[in-house]
Amino acid sequence: MRIVVLDDYQNVAAGYAEWEALGAGLEFVSHAIIDTADLVQTLTGAEVVVAMRERTHFSADRLSQLPDLRLLVTTGRVNASIDLNAARAQGITVCGTESTTSATPELTWGLILSVLRRIPAEDAAVHSGGWQSTVGGDLFGHRLGVIGLGRLGSQVARVGAAFGMDVVAWSQNLDEARAAEVGARAVSKEELFATSDVLTVHYKLSDRSRGLVSAHELSLMKPTSVFVNTSRAGLVDTDALMAALHEGRIRGAGIDVYDSEPLPVDHPLRSAPRTVLTPHLGYVTEDTYRIFFTQAVEDIAAWAAGEPIRQLS
Repeated sequence: MRIVVLDDYQNVAAGYAEWEALGAGLEFVSHAIIDTADLVQTLTGAEVVVAMRERTHFSADRLSQLPDLRLLVTTGRVNASIDLNAARAQGITVCGTESTTSATPELTWGLILSVLRRIPAEDAAVHSGGWQSTVGGDLFGHRLGVIGLGRLGSQVARVGAAFGMDVVAWSQNLDEARAAEVGARAVSKEELFATSDVLTVHYKLSDRSRGLVSAHELSLMKPTSVFVNTSRAGLVDTDALMAALHEGRIRGAGIDVYDSEPLPVDHPLRSAPRTVLTPHLGYVTEDTYRIFFTQAVEDIAAWAAGEPIRQLS
């Protein structure tokens, strides 16, 4: 049995689980595979593939070119980059893993503080021999707007309350009782954008939510406000966000997710002013990887024994 573990960007997957217990041929791929031809060449002859979240797409067309594939394991329980119907029709078993729910909210606050207090710029200044050059913003007594109050948004909201912030939230079906459970108040979408000092997105991407944050919503924001997205790039009009940054209509932005990943070298976001950019690190933590890869090994072993677990299709 040949097993290929994709998107091991940091060359660490081998150390997070007992892969040798599978007694199979293993290959860890550390570079991103964008081109379909490269993907097919890499995976030809592989019966089992482990995919890291949504880094590599498995469309119906791509799956049809992988006749040897029998088991596709994705880290996490949901992967929009896998065509589950096509996999099912082709007789490919798809299994997932559990994951932490704390990693992304923690990174969200790292980005909020980094943008608001200009931490990267001040760090660079100190390392280059300089000293104070910016004046940071504040959290206590200011308003946090949370777009989407699910598992992750709720954790972000609770931390905001602990900072002494006035926490408000919006989603299409949010009511006051649900918001109150996490120390927030439900407000209209317009009020949230117009009055929040920090706005953070934690919404599920779907056809209905794509472009949820458009030029209109961004135009409502205060020039002193900060925008953070650790959810999905498709929720936000990237061009409109860059325009707001270049025109100085918002204080800054912290971004962890992009329309194209890895972010192209010449992408204009890389040179956008007042931004803190991280390379989709929301789930990239030691505890998360330990769960991902340990359970991936469990999934493979169970499937090989004829009793697949954590099946998605």
